Amino acid sequence: MLKRFIALPAFALASALSFSAQAQDASTVVATVDGVEITLGHMIVARATLPQQYQQLPDNVLFNGILDQLIQQTALAQSFTGELPPRVPLSLENESRSLKAGEAIELILADAMSDEAINAAYKAKYVDQDPGKEFNASHILVESEEEATAIVEMLAGGADFAESAKEKSTGPSGPNGGSLGWFGAGAMVPEFEQAVMGLEIGQVSTPVETQFGWHVIRLNETRVQNIPTLDEVRQEIEGQVREEAMLGAVEELVGKAEIDRSGSEGLDPTILQQLDLIE
Repeated sequence: MLKRFIALPAFALASALSFSAQAQDASTVVATVDGVEITLGHMIVARATLPQQYQQLPDNVLFNGILDQLIQQTALAQSFTGELPPRVPLSLENESRSLKAGEAIELILADAMSDEAINAAYKAKYVDQDPGKEFNASHILVESEEEATAIVEMLAGGADFAESAKEKSTGPSGPNGGSLGWFGAGAMVPEFEQAVMGLEIGQVSTPVETQFGWHVIRLNETRVQNIPTLDEVRQEIEGQVREEAMLGAVEELVGKAEIDRSGSEGLDPTILQQLDLIE
């Protein structure tokens, strides 16, 4: 009895190794159903299109499950002798169109994603641009202009900015002495940013109103922004090159195509919900 249980896994392993040796390409026939072939390619495509949660299953489970499913689908398809409803060929046409479009995009991106294009995009976005300034500022946020004016007068009289912020600011930076750290252009609301840019280092602003309340701002330091290296922003640059190449190619192709959309004029958009039209 023990020998039989040992022999079974060995037989299964030998069968698996034999199959692997012969299954060398996508055209390898893994099963037939009344003469209709199911190939390894069919199985690979079926696996690739599974929802992510199913792709996490062990390969041996997926292999048998996918093959069983394709066999069942083939048997069901062969049993169908009626007339296909319009939605079936329409679905096939849409799927074919989508797959071909995807392949066209892959070819476009293969040509576009060169080192030269990536370097040029990086240079244009970062190297050739004015790096601009970064600002280090602190603020005291209060509810009214009167409170802000009183704080400005206190600071002019020698009050410590950080201590005043801890005591009077209603903003989240108050306990930290009002410090906002370093920030660049576009990081703050426009009124606040404009006020900061108009200050000299060490200068305190007059009251500034924003959507958050009234601010008293002190500019602590400025510095020139560092230019990131290509490696630091490679993912961003590659995404930009990819998007520009794809949009440019689509715009060019659509622009050259002879397109007539007159058939869509006057149609009620809700007609797309009428599934009975394709049954």
